[in-house]
Amino acid sequence: ALDPELVGEVLAVVRRLAEDGMTMLMVTHEMAFARDASSRIVFMADGGVSAVGPPKEILAAETSNERLRSFLARFRASQF
Repeated sequence: ALDPELVGEVLAVVRRLAEDGMTMLMVTHEMAFARDASSRIVFMADGGVSAVGPPKEILAAETSNERLRSFLARFRASQF
C-alpha cells in the first residue's frame, strides 16, 4: 500500500513513463489511481479475467458485469 502522501508523486512518475512510451503492468485496489494512471483496466475475479477495457468503460456505473459492479459499489462513496 502506498502512503497517501506518495500517491501523487508515484502517479506523476507513472504518467511520465507512459508519455515516454513505456508499457506497464500495475496491480492495485486503488480505483482512483487505476482510473488516472491507466489506458486499459483488466478486472480479475476468481482467478480469471472478468472485464477488460478503458477506465471510463470499466468504471462506469452501468456496467453489465455483476461482479465488477459489486466490487465498484464499495468505492462509489469516495467518488473515485
